[in-house]
Amino acid sequence: MGDMADNRRWWALVVIALAQLMVVLDMTIVNIALPSAQADLGMSDGNRQWVITAYTLAFGGLLLLGGRVADLVGRRTTFVVGLLGFAAASALGGAAAGQGMLFGARALQGVFAALLAPSALSLLATTFTDPKDRGKAFGIFGAIIGAGAAVGLLAGGFLTQYLNWRWCLYVNIPIALVAFFGALALLAPGERHPDARLDVPGALLGSAGMLSLVYGFSEAESRSWGDALVVALLAAGVVLLAVFGWWQTRARVPLLPMSVVRDRQRIGAFLTVLLTTIGMFGVFLFLTYYMQGVLGYSPVKTGLAYLPITVGMITGSTQVAARLLNRVPPRTLMVPGLLLAAGALAIIAQVGTEPAYASHVLPAMLMLGLGMGTAMMTSVSLATGSVAPRDSGAASATFNTAQQVGGSIGTALLNTIAASVTARYLTAHAGPGANRRALQAEATVHGFNVATWWAMAALLLAALIAGVVVNAERAPTLQSAQERTPEPVDTAT
Repeated sequence: MGDMADNRRWWALVVIALAQLMVVLDMTIVNIALPSAQADLGMSDGNRQWVITAYTLAFGGLLLLGGRVADLVGRRTTFVVGLLGFAAASALGGAAAGQGMLFGARALQGVFAALLAPSALSLLATTFTDPKDRGKAFGIFGAIIGAGAAVGLLAGGFLTQYLNWRWCLYVNIPIALVAFFGALALLAPGERHPDARLDVPGALLGSAGMLSLVYGFSEAESRSWGDALVVALLAAGVVLLAVFGWWQTRARVPLLPMSVVRDRQRIGAFLTVLLTTIGMFGVFLFLTYYMQGVLGYSPVKTGLAYLPITVGMITGSTQVAARLLNRVPPRTLMVPGLLLAAGALAIIAQVGTEPAYASHVLPAMLMLGLGMGTAMMTSVSLATGSVAPRDSGAASATFNTAQQVGGSIGTALLNTIAASVTARYLTAHAGPGANRRALQAEATVHGFNVATWWAMAALLLAALIAGVVVNAERAPTLQSAQERTPEPVDTAT
């Protein structure tokens, strides 16, 4: 009986991981398909960004609300609703007859992802409570979070090249349906928390603040950091989030309980994840351009070239962090992992216009994957551990929000740096005898290199915060049995 229950838990992990993989890879799978979708639907260069931005805006802006809804109505309920909604939105996007329909479908995907992601993470936290099993489960989950972006690029390359761009959306339907039926079979309904009421003013303030901030950062790339709209959006986002923070200390049942963000270990984990994804997302975009635009790789070859990151992520999460998480202080995993990843970016920042995959990109990708897998998996455990089960949705949503906002900031900030450096380089080196094509490639790679040094700085700052703020002797576990609710699946051994 114990073996059967144990097997159910690990099969439950497969279901939860499938859903999380779908959410994570959808942030990158569309990137490679975007040129084809743009040509097919007649999008302008100014409008094409909305295929990405519509998803990140809805996802990042509604995550906190999604986390609290999960606590209110039950995690399995929001999990399966999120799966079905995500599948329906993917079908709508795949069948899009025009750009407006595609943008709307991508926004809908973001809405349902905001329900799905916090539910998945909190289900994982409450399913695996034994420290040894918890380490293994979070190792696998951390590998999926880290590798999902690279898997998305690989899948996007194959689907775009051998089928068409629409399959980058259609592919979610079978994944969601498998996870849906698996959830019904393996995850118990779970207890609802009637005391976790929906804080409507908090939901409006928090969502509006996040939407304003993410929208501001996304617009900064195409407009400029000094543009009046960008400044107004960023300022409004900061003010709204400040008012949201004040309200959370006054609300009877807050959307984000202060206990979630007052904990030193969780603050360290949230800040580390925010800074780490700032560095990671921008570099993924640059590497994609470098391999396709400079080295001339096809979409499939570009996706395959990302595989070393996936290998490194899985190794770091399952073979390093999962084995050591309950034996050593978390920062002794996070700091070396982040320093290794920063070293990888220092190597990538030195590529030129000549082919440098084997000499620079390949070893750096392995280092980056290994370091990120170790650090991210440890951060996930810190962010969701030692939190009351009734608040695990809010804690999970805060972690996902830090990751999403970090990705949005990173893409916008690093792209703006790269574009401005490229423009200055072109102006400084332009002349009557200059080879325009060669100069453009040199300028672009130079902009890419400077932005990557900034990404490395973000990882070094993350390592500093992990070393100073995170001081726990061991990774935390869920709070004591007095506050624990029945587990989603039988955890008997």
